[in-house]
Parts: sequence; structure tokens; C-alpha cells
Amino acid sequence: MRWLVGWSSIAASFGTAGRVSGQGVSGSGSAYGSAYGTTGGTTGGSPYGSAAHTSTAYGSTAGTPYSDTPRGGLADAAYPDDPAAHDAERTVHPVGAQLLWGDPDPLWAVGDWRPDEIRTITADPADPFTRLAVLGCCGATDAELRRALYAARGGALRHLTQWSGSYTAVVQAGRRITVLGDLAGARPVFYTPWAGGTAYATAALPLADLIEAQLDIGHLAALLACPDSPEALGDGTPYVGVRRIPPGHTLILREGSREITGYEPVASLAVAAPESDPERAVEGVREALVDAVRARLTAPRHAPGTPAPDPGPVPGMGPADRRAARGAPAPVPGVGADLSGGSASATLALLAAGLPGVPGTLPGTGSRLLAVTFNDLATPRGREAELERAHAIATDPRLHHVVVAAAEEALPYAELDGPLTDEPGPSLVFAARERRRLAAGSADHFTGHGARQVLDAHPARLADLLMDRRRRHLLRPVAALARTASGDSHSLLVPLTVYAAARRLARTSYRAGMEAAAARLREGAITAASGGPVDASLAALTWSRPGPAAGWLTGEALTEVSIRLATAAGRPPLSLRPGEARARAALTRHAADHRVFEQAVEVRSQRLHAPFLDNQVVRAARALPESLRVQPGARAAILRSVLSASGVRELPPGWGVSSPEPNETATHLGLRAALTSLLSLFTAPLLADAGLIEARVVRQALHDAADGRPVPLDGLAELVSMELWLRRLLARRGTCWTGTSTPRRRAVPTGLPTRRPALS
Repeated sequence: MRWLVGWSSIAASFGTAGRVSGQGVSGSGSAYGSAYGTTGGTTGGSPYGSAAHTSTAYGSTAGTPYSDTPRGGLADAAYPDDPAAHDAERTVHPVGAQLLWGDPDPLWAVGDWRPDEIRTITADPADPFTRLAVLGCCGATDAELRRALYAARGGALRHLTQWSGSYTAVVQAGRRITVLGDLAGARPVFYTPWAGGTAYATAALPLADLIEAQLDIGHLAALLACPDSPEALGDGTPYVGVRRIPPGHTLILREGSREITGYEPVASLAVAAPESDPERAVEGVREALVDAVRARLTAPRHAPGTPAPDPGPVPGMGPADRRAARGAPAPVPGVGADLSGGSASATLALLAAGLPGVPGTLPGTGSRLLAVTFNDLATPRGREAELERAHAIATDPRLHHVVVAAAEEALPYAELDGPLTDEPGPSLVFAARERRRLAAGSADHFTGHGARQVLDAHPARLADLLMDRRRRHLLRPVAALARTASGDSHSLLVPLTVYAAARRLARTSYRAGMEAAAARLREGAITAASGGPVDASLAALTWSRPGPAAGWLTGEALTEVSIRLATAAGRPPLSLRPGEARARAALTRHAADHRVFEQAVEVRSQRLHAPFLDNQVVRAARALPESLRVQPGARAAILRSVLSASGVRELPPGWGVSSPEPNETATHLGLRAALTSLLSLFTAPLLADAGLIEARVVRQALHDAADGRPVPLDGLAELVSMELWLRRLLARRGTCWTGTSTPRRRAVPTGLPTRRPALS
């Protein structure tokens, strides 16, 4: 994992704040370039190697070095009067961290960051405490960063999120610290009170370690019962006391005091904005996607064959795990992409291969982009058309096609060992399968994750069209749903049923919808959908719906989640339009799952890029008119237009056909093969100890799924993933911090909370 972590306190005397005196600034870039060995052209103490890279990332190679090495630390004190607050040597530091700037408000980067992924800019040499740090892939130039810093110093923030790429920006203006999250939620920001101030990070586990947080069982119950409802999750995390800022918001710290504010303009809650021109909106998506791909291609290339410096202890990985990771085969140098045969991955692969002047591989080894296709030999039937399309697309001479074939060893649930992720996520049960595919990829690898949530229309948008009196735009989507149920005896009633559900949602207020959802959970009225497109669309036409694992939760857990929903009914969301609100919630949920996926399948020295989750792509997609989104095949038509405007006009037959969800046949086979280990996992599950499930009920569900009976497979994946995550978290003995007054400060130090009595 890679994250940044910082601290802001109202008391500047905390920690080592007094050591800021005597620090100067030389040239442009970081105010602490000399700490990284950027003077005199030598590597010095740089953790990254050559001075050529560090001078670009951290500051100038000329000028007078600082008189004092910058120091930073979080005071190991619970309140300002604690004697530990005045002990300059008793400070808390992240393990394996790089200090980006020092006290009184220190900032660190933790993990195996590349040199070009960390950029710091100072506005004026005479003002070393007005500076900007950008971590991640950012397409802005140094001049653009400096201009943005001048504007941010005056309070303008939105422009800091408008560059291409995926990154986190931190602005310091005197004692004011501003941390910006992204629009989708793939790069979240967390915070917690600490030592009379506020500690913040882009990962929740380090903050949980810092305050020795206990597990929030109510949040875990909400993750299982209503994963698509931010109203149930709120701003919480799996750790008590650690909070998350919502997507599209910033965390502003003024000497420790907190403020969370949005940086996106808020549209009218009742009146729809004028529909944008479809052609201009699609052109905006094309420009955003091309810029997102170009930002990755123009970044410095890395050769993983050269062992990178050890980033130090990694939370969740013991010494043996770290040694095994260092010995794993490195990805191929250069740039690659998934090529599954679907429209999203194919679009990114063709765009990346076609941009002039930015070849996919390192200079001297060719200019073709590495395209990776996974062929599941255990389930050869069902995806032949996708594989044929992938082979047809790979005939492009600019692509080098690699097919990764695997059989039973790559089935879901085949390997349940893996690293500890920041939070639980359903991708943990498929991580070994995906890691096998990504290991054959490049050092920088494109994925099409997020395209469905960003470009497709959520079924609840049908209610928005009714609210805007645009009934004629419902004809084609409703007719398409009726065709999918053509073999059903009730197919003639599908249009009327869908229209009635959309009309009912359009006339249901947010408060009434939340209260109805809470009552449904409280009464245990949860029925599993049959899984067809019509049933899925009808289930989505509501303000909140239970998740696929809700049927296995105990009545106590469901009641607690219902209380959360009932409480949220009095807090209106950003949008009172059900379609827009549900679409944003679905995107947030997917972005959080993608973040867990990145951590679970991480291959050393490899970076996964999901351009569809970038800020600018999300903004461009939100400008698409709803009448265009809801039409059948809208995503394929949009991406076809993107490719056509970029010079790619010949696509294989069937390109853009909606691909099925993860192969249910492979999931059934994986469950059957791993049934013994899964039953052992739920013999004495931690989820049962927490009061969330009954073990015998889940064991029976595993037997039913292995026998092929109708069971929500994605719900089982969520249960197994959360049980695995809990076991890895409690088995962990490491910590993210050093220099604490306690020998080992870590999250959940006493195990699971005691089981609470039933709610009355």
C-alpha cells in the first residue's frame, strides 16, 4: 500500500515544531530538497537513487542547503496538557516514511512511491510555508502547479482537481492545510482527532493504528446489509474514530480545527438543468479520456527489472511475506492494458496504442503496447465471442497480444491467502485469479474499471426522466427490458411494471424512501432477486435496497442498520433526484471496491491505472444528457464515437455487446472445489462472534451454492471476503508507527468487541 499521512495541531509547540527555524528555500520545487540528497549532483540520502530524478521531484540541485535537516513528528499526547506534548524526542513517525515537509504540520509519503509520483512546489522562497504537494499521476506542469498554488492560497480549490490523471493534492498556506479528495472515491481521505489536533491520511488503517481504534461493528453490518447506500455507511470506516470525507469534498484544517466542504458546484435540487448537446458531451468524454491516457504515457517509464529500494515494513505483511514479494517476477517494462474483448478495456488499449510519440514500451525495445487477455480454461464455454473480439482487436500492429491461460488453479476461492487491505471488499476472493493475469502485464497497466458506473445510466434515472416530463425517452429502454424477458409468460407486462416502478420512485420523497427501506430491514422482509435484467432494474428503482448478503445477517444487525437509515432520513443528500443520487452512490461503491482490488492484487513495481475513475472523465460523463444515457447500448455508442474521433473506425463484429457479470459457472466451480476450506472458515467465524451472522445459516448457503441451487453468489463473496479480512487484521502483529510511548500501537489491540445485547 502507498499513502500519505499528515498532522495539524492548534499548538505549534507540539512534537518538534521548534526545529523549523533556520530553514531556507533554494530554487523551485520542494522546500526540503537537501534532505533528499539533491545538492551537488550526488545521490546523498535519497531513497530513490539518482539525483537526476530527485531534483525533478523534490527541488533544485543548486543553491544553499538548509542549515537544519527538517524534522517532523506527531506528538504522543492525548491532550495539550499531557507532559508528552512537551517532550521533543517523544514523537510518532510513520514506519518507512519519507518526510515531504516538516513541523509544525508535517507531511509524509509512505510506501514504494516512484520519484515522479511525488511533486512539491513552493510559491515563494521567502514564504516556505505556502506550498503544494501532489502525489500520484498528474498531468499538470510545474508552472501550472505553481499558478494553482497562488490561487489556492486565496481559497480557490476546484482547479486543483481539474488536471488529467489520478492524484491527491495537499495545500499548506501558513497554518491552513487543505487535503482534496477525488470525485469518484478511488483516492479517499481519512481523518481522526489526535493529540489536540487532527491527523489525516489517504488510508484508514494507519490512523486506526495511531489511535488504537476498535472495530466499528455497525459499519461492518452496514457494508453487508446496504453496501450501495451511503446513508447507512455515513462518513464512517471499519474503525471507530476514523472518518472519511465524502467524494468531491476537501478537508480543511486550521491549526487543528476541522472543516469539510465540497468543491463541486451544487445544482438545483428540484429543477433539471438544460440538457447539454449530445455531440459536444461525447466530445468532452473523448478529450477527457485521451488526456487521461496521455498523462500516463508521458510520465517517466520505469524498468521493474531493476530492484527498487525496499520501502520498509508494510502493514499486513510479515518479513516472510515481504521476502516472497521481493522474489516474485517483475512485470514487463513499459505500458500495457487489459484486452478482455469488452468495450472499455479495448477503448483504452486502442487509445494508448494510437497516441503519437508516446510508445508503450521503453525506448529501444519497440513501440507496441502489451495487451493481456485472460483465458479461463476451467470454463471454456460462455466467453468465446469475447475472446474472438479480443483476438481481432489484437491484430492491430501497434499491440503485442499475450494470452494468460489458467484452469482450476485460477478459479475463484482457489487461493484465499493474501495481503491485508485497508478495508474489506468482495474482490478478496478473486484476488489470486486477477493477480495471475496482472503478473503478465506491464509496469503501468490500464484497466477498464469504472466504465459501467461512469457512463451507463442507473435504472433510477428513469424516475428522473419522469420528473422532467421526458416520458418518450423511456420507450427504448423499457422495450429493451421487455425483449430480455421475451421467453417469460409475463413479458407483455414488463413495460407497464417498469413504468409503474419508475413513476412510484419519482413520486417518493427521499425521507419516505429511507424510512421505507429502514422498515424493510427492521421487519426482515428481504428476498433475493432472481438475477434477470428486469428484476435487477426493478430492485434498483428505489431510494435504498438491501445488499445481496443482507439475507444472512442476524435480526440484531439488520435492526442496527435500519436505525442508521432512519436517522439518515432527516439529512437530505446532495441531490434529491433519485437517479442522480443512486448513480453517485453506485460509483462511490465501485471506486471503494476498486481501491481494495488494487491493494489485494498488487504486483510489486506495477501500477494499475483506471482512467474512467479520473476526475475529468467523471465530470465529462456527468455532462452527458440523461436521455442519451438511458438508451440501450449507450456506453458502446459513446466509446465507439470516442474511438472514431481518434482515428479508430474498424472494430470487430459484436464490439460493444454487453458482457455478462463475472462468470457464474467459474464461481460455482470454485465454490465446489474450495467447499471444505470455506466450511472450515465458517466453523467458528469472527462474523458470528461479532453478532452479524449465524454460522450454520452461512454453511448451509455454501452447500446450496456448491450444489448449484439459486443463491446470491455476490453476497457469499462479500461474507467470505469480510471474514478473511477480519482474520488477517486480527492475526496482524505489525504497526504503521514508531516512536510511540507504547511498544506497539496498532488497531484492534484487544480483538473483537464483546457481543452486544439484542436491541430492544
